Amino acid sequence: MGKPELRLAVITMATSIPDLADEEGWDEALRLRALIRGLELGGYRIAGLLGADAQLPEKLAALAPDVLIVDAESGARDAIEHVVWASRDAPRPIVLFTEEHDPTHVREALAAGVVAYVVAGLAPERVRPVIDVAIARFEHEQQLRTELAAAKGQLAEREIVNRAKALLMQRHGLEEPQAYARLRKTAMNQGQTIAEISRRLLELADLFS
Repeated sequence: MGKPELRLAVITMATSIPDLADEEGWDEALRLRALIRGLELGGYRIAGLLGADAQLPEKLAALAPDVLIVDAESGARDAIEHVVWASRDAPRPIVLFTEEHDPTHVREALAAGVVAYVVAGLAPERVRPVIDVAIARFEHEQQLRTELAAAKGQLAEREIVNRAKALLMQRHGLEEPQAYARLRKTAMNQGQTIAEISRRLLELADLFS
């Protein structure tokens, strides 16, 4: 079986058909159409065209796209911050298409959560490689975040166990190996981890102190 088809959501600052007299708005709308056409020629299906408004979190939750494509000719920083905030409960790869080529904006966008920053459009044959790299980078960063969170959790649990051992050593005159053995035996008897037993012990100690 092949890979499932990716569903892309395009997020834009343009929320309506511009007035013909609005030259800037007209250019922005035409650029948006060219972007969507390039994505379609690249083999992607556009699941939805969404405005960067207050309802964006609810729209993303309902649509559940795989990748977010942000079209922002100007105000890219504000757009990205809003999109990152809107997708905070379900992070996804974010690819930014913009006309702004400011190194400061690039750094800010990448720091905010953008995984690909594309300036001045993209030829259809280059769309898929860019999005593939964006997805790979996003998955790598998510894995790093998961590993970091796990490492922090292990350090926190180790600190709790050390505090519990110190409490037993102080109150019962035990040596460190004896205190640890008592925690381990209690954990085995109650079907819990040593960290869970240590946490309960410390909570009880605080209650009766």
